[in-house]
Amino acid sequence: MNAMSSATRTVIAKHKAERKLAPGPKRKALGDQLVPMSRDPLKFLVTIAREYPDIATFKLGPQRTFLLSKPEYIEDVLVANDWNFLKGRGLQRAKKVLGKGLLTSEGNFHRRQRRLSQPAFHKQRIAAYGAVMAEYAARTRDRWTEGETRDIAQEMMQLTLAIVAKTLFDADVQGEASEIGQALTEVLELFATFSSPLTEITDKLPTARNRRVKRGKQRLDETIYRIVGEHRDAGVDRGDLLSMLLLAQDTEEGSGGMSDEQLRDEVMTLFLAGHETTANALAWTWYLLSQNPEVEARMHDEIDSVLAGKLPTVEDVPSLSYVERVFTEAMRLYPPVWVMSRRAVSACKIGGYHVPAKSIVLMSQFVTHHDERYYAEPERFNPDRWLPEAQAGRPKYAYFPFGGGPRLCIGEAFAWMEGVVLLTVIAQKWKLRLAPSHPIKTQPLITLRPKHGMKMVVGDR
Repeated sequence: MNAMSSATRTVIAKHKAERKLAPGPKRKALGDQLVPMSRDPLKFLVTIAREYPDIATFKLGPQRTFLLSKPEYIEDVLVANDWNFLKGRGLQRAKKVLGKGLLTSEGNFHRRQRRLSQPAFHKQRIAAYGAVMAEYAARTRDRWTEGETRDIAQEMMQLTLAIVAKTLFDADVQGEASEIGQALTEVLELFATFSSPLTEITDKLPTARNRRVKRGKQRLDETIYRIVGEHRDAGVDRGDLLSMLLLAQDTEEGSGGMSDEQLRDEVMTLFLAGHETTANALAWTWYLLSQNPEVEARMHDEIDSVLAGKLPTVEDVPSLSYVERVFTEAMRLYPPVWVMSRRAVSACKIGGYHVPAKSIVLMSQFVTHHDERYYAEPERFNPDRWLPEAQAGRPKYAYFPFGGGPRLCIGEAFAWMEGVVLLTVIAQKWKLRLAPSHPIKTQPLITLRPKHGMKMVVGDR
């Protein structure tokens, strides 16, 4: 047999170089990466990113997976080449609860639904929501009494749920907010094992968790179909998102309005995404303020100076710049969406490395937001790192709590205003201190929750 020619060796070498995979931990057994990812995904991803700081690849069971930690690579997936990536396993599973809402739908259908929903999030609309946010926050703070202990995570869930129901659906659910919140908690158990390739099997088993998920979904469906039915029966434009969706006729595609089922999917999505993320961000913010009294004091000084005791209006929000920096920094340390997952449609290259078709690509806000290359003393709570001069040289996607590109969270501006307004209104009256011996542990489900809630003592300023 003739020796391989030089030209052939060159072609083979070039082919291998073109298909070179990113570095990453070597698997010794089938579950040696899947098990730690399932048990403690934050620790697992942070550990990998420290050893492979830009891009890493590993196997979760049989699934080829990549972790991107370099902002330029994250931007490449979310923006430049978003067309080549679909939602990953976690949000595919979310369809069991959310149906084909904005968070889970893809392609032309998603673009249609986003176009129909977008008017509810225009600047003028969001400004009108500010009064509701301030009023509902004042109601919440006025229920509290000095010295009592409250689960602030639960309080923020109920508050943001009531706000999203009123502003987007003109529905008053304050009386049932606790019950709805419990149903949402049961539904979120679906995502406790989002990284496992075995979920298609485990989701069908008659387990206690699956029964709770089913019960929670049924409870939410009852509320949502009731709200949709009330709007249909009224037959008038209440000026809210649901009225817009009911009245919308998609003239470009000639497909008419939405079915009750599709309306249910959109309402369910906004119920979940519109309150869960902000509530968690606020719970972590109150915790961080309780641990950093000097930051809290500066925030109180700004609030008192700007408002002199009156409730904030949308016109006041730009003057509450330190409150906004506090909220920004809290979402850096405890990003409500802690990881994003995409599935490659076709083989591509990221950072010069080959990414096979059907690979899962993970981009973790938690990992990148704690990267010391972009944040000095990354574990320190420092709102001033968000002063314009301090963030001038930082890559754009070193901070991406709301994602980016065409799938940027439709409610980003809503969430920013809500966070600032709610922090301001409650801080006008109270200081919150972590209850003695209350454990603080993260629970990374579809959002980053405090696992044991956030028990805090209400203290008068």
